[in-house]
Amino acid sequence: MLIEHLPAESHTMTALRNELTPLQLAEQADKGEPEKGRWSQLEQLIAANYDAIRRLEWVLICVNTDKKSQRPDPPEPMRRPGAGPRKKKAQLTEGSANRLFELLQGGAA
Repeated sequence: MLIEHLPAESHTMTALRNELTPLQLAEQADKGEPEKGRWSQLEQLIAANYDAIRRLEWVLICVNTDKKSQRPDPPEPMRRPGAGPRKKKAQLTEGSANRLFELLQGGAA
C-alpha cells in the first residue's frame, strides 16, 4: 500500500496517528518495538538527546531550588510514534492519607 511508505511526519500519517483512541495508543505503547518504528535511528537519537537535556535542566533547577520551595514536575519525554502521553501519578490527599493511617492502625476490623 502506498500510504505505508509515507514519511512519519507527513500530514496523512499525522492525521492517522491523531485519530487513534487512548486504548489504541496504550496497546501500541505496550507492544511497541522501537526498532520497527517509523522514525529513523537519527530521529530516535535526537529525541533521546532532547529528553536527556531537558532532564538535566530539570535536575539543575531542582538542585538550585530551596528545599522548602515548590520544585517543578519532571519533564515529559518527547512523544514517540505509537506511544501516548504518560499518565499522571495519583496524588495522596490528606483525607486518603488519614484513611490509610486508620486502616493500618486496625480501623478495618
